[in-house]
Amino acid sequence: MCTVIVSVAPEARVPVLLAGVRDEFVSRPWMSPARHWPDHPGLIGGRDLRAGGTWLAVDPAGRRVAALLNGQGSAAPEDLRRTRGDLPLRAAAAGELPRLDLTAYDPFHLVVGGLDGVRLWSWNGDQVTEDKLPAGVHMIVNSGWERGEDDPRVALFRPRFAAAARPARMGSGSIRRFWGEWLPPASGDGLPLNDPRALVFRRVLDGGQIFASLSITLVALADEGVRYDFCPVPGDPTSWHQVETG
Repeated sequence: MCTVIVSVAPEARVPVLLAGVRDEFVSRPWMSPARHWPDHPGLIGGRDLRAGGTWLAVDPAGRRVAALLNGQGSAAPEDLRRTRGDLPLRAAAAGELPRLDLTAYDPFHLVVGGLDGVRLWSWNGDQVTEDKLPAGVHMIVNSGWERGEDDPRVALFRPRFAAAARPARMGSGSIRRFWGEWLPPASGDGLPLNDPRALVFRRVLDGGQIFASLSITLVALADEGVRYDFCPVPGDPTSWHQVETG
């Protein structure tokens, strides 16, 4: 997961909205969201088939979502390294970053949202920080929480999400009807995939490997329940579908 957008509105009927774009090598296999983990039967998320974890997990019963981004800093020792993909599972189940030996993990940012608000833990390989996001719209990228106004994605898209009308209430209608003005920017707003400001992108690296946006997730949390929508083919609006959370 390389970009997360969060809208926090404590007094709204739908107080937490999250949009996540996962960027990864296209050759890395994965599965679409489902209940993939017997150890966490209540959790739903996409499954990384190489390491077994996830980049985003939803706990419908707890009204929680946890999303992971790679961070910057010192890598974990190779002989001790654990997959970061277990962190969203642990955090969605617990509602926070569990007590762990973080020295076994490469740097990360972990966003955990619930009806009590949204928190962000960032680990750089040396120290961990915790922030509670205030009301408003926020973007988290690999360099952290809006510390990159130099990042053209933040400069362009945070104002666009902030100006977009948020869903006023939970519902089971179509994705377009529910998300309304949030859907176009979450889908990339039509920018070319090679635009340096693109939220949804595709790049061919030296050696021919392709690194690209592989999926888009939209999650809404409210007292009434959880809304979870998923796009496995960014750029194809017909691939959006609602994930069953019941």
